[in-house]
Amino acid sequence: MTDVNVAAFEEFLHGWMIRQRNYLDDLLSAQQQQQELDDSDRLNLLNRVICHYGQYFEEKSKIAHQNILLLFSPPWFSSLERTFLWVAGFKPGLTFQLVNKTLEDLSENQRQRLSELNQETKRKERELNDELAKVHESMAGPPLVDMIRSHGRVCLSRSFMAEEGTVPSTVKETLENLVTNADALRTETALRVVQILKPAQVLNFFVAVAELQLRIRSLGLDKDAQSGNQG
Repeated sequence: MTDVNVAAFEEFLHGWMIRQRNYLDDLLSAQQQQQELDDSDRLNLLNRVICHYGQYFEEKSKIAHQNILLLFSPPWFSSLERTFLWVAGFKPGLTFQLVNKTLEDLSENQRQRLSELNQETKRKERELNDELAKVHESMAGPPLVDMIRSHGRVCLSRSFMAEEGTVPSTVKETLENLVTNADALRTETALRVVQILKPAQVLNFFVAVAELQLRIRSLGLDKDAQSGNQG
């Protein structure tokens, strides 16, 4: 993978984050006008937010095809953001933590359905963890995660292309399938949660998601900047 391709994704992410902040402003405005907000306007905003997340996963899939190893230690994320990575993204179970923390007006029926979905999601998470463990075991050398961590930023250099060849193509293909399945689980979980919630609850949930993501990114970038200055 060339520096040009990495730079292109970083440029996309920069623009995506700007739009994320703009959508958060729109969501907060809609949140303050819940009583006056027309249902069609609310649904239109929520659909645009969902499409916004879809654009991120679409661009991410392109990077996966170009160099899957890069997604396991992405240089476009801060060190803090990378601590939240699970199979190259957020853990689907985080969705339920945010819902439970954010929404206090859930009905018993909603809580039951969310609990059942949570258990189903945990089972699928374990299956993906087992598949990733099998990849580790198949490597004759050091554990793949250690290799990824040590080469996470070196992959931007020209010399990495030769080192990348030490990872069998079958392993790369397996990892790419794992990330595809993990992203599908992330998307499926979020959409099924949205279907359980009422439109007003979905709005509050999306506010919480955007605020958390932007806060983690801001804190992470600041922390890395401070560490760089001290170094």
